[in-house]
Amino acid sequence: MEDLGLIDIGGTSIKFGVLVNEELKRMDSIKTPENLEDFYKELTTKVNEMKNNYPIAGVGISSPGAVNKKTGIVEGISAISYIHNFKIQPELSKRFDLPVSMENDANCAALAEVKYGAGKNVNNLLFLIIGTGVGGSFIVNRKIIHGAHLFGGEFGFTLNSEDKTLSELGTSVGVANRYNEQSDTNYTGKEVFDLAKKGDKLAQKEVQIMYHALAKGIYNLQYSFDPELIVLGGAVSNNPDLLPGVKNEIEKIRKTVEIAPFSPKVVLCKYTNESNLLGAAVDFHQTYGK
Repeated sequence: MEDLGLIDIGGTSIKFGVLVNEELKRMDSIKTPENLEDFYKELTTKVNEMKNNYPIAGVGISSPGAVNKKTGIVEGISAISYIHNFKIQPELSKRFDLPVSMENDANCAALAEVKYGAGKNVNNLLFLIIGTGVGGSFIVNRKIIHGAHLFGGEFGFTLNSEDKTLSELGTSVGVANRYNEQSDTNYTGKEVFDLAKKGDKLAQKEVQIMYHALAKGIYNLQYSFDPELIVLGGAVSNNPDLLPGVKNEIEKIRKTVEIAPFSPKVVLCKYTNESNLLGAAVDFHQTYGK
């Protein structure tokens, strides 16, 4: 299989790598440029460096925003406003003098799990990324389902209570916000989780709200789409209490909804730091068949 150059565009930094014989060779990262001209310059310099060291056949890019693969336009919004709403993919291809594929970063993370990680033995799965909000991907036959408005996998938009979304209730950011509002403090989500383990009753209540919200969302998604597997990603997936906490809440729901015949199969992601780069390679192969 031919070598590929890989780029992961983030709001604060841009990571680079090369996939050689299915092995990721990490390069250095740069601070995300403040304007489009510098963005083009920095990326072209890095791709030329890749060309000088490896016989790369193309470049796979993980990007924020709603990537329209039909038009090569990054729709929606992100922290990098200058990459949006024009045909950036063909422009990058011209500057690199190579085929370029682009896909949303959450979708790239999901594709990495499908190809190399927790989902490598299944065809259909849901991937939830738990961060500031809850995003993710809907995968059928090992390919991303983007949806009519490029909103496939935006699970955080779903209502989880009468007036609160999954993104509001099901994240550690939400846990911290609710705790701090009630206690006039300024803790992070991780700090509130630590307080919960030490016996803080308010912290325990707010952490339990998060677990229940995720469990409710996962239960509803399972019985809507019936995937083989549901994978949880994001930084909070490193918390060893997350998976047992969510599974315990799922079983409580199943006892309430007695007709539910089985429990969703929920696992943690395999990749975190490398997922977007690896997934960009998978997307390139799916886009060009190389």
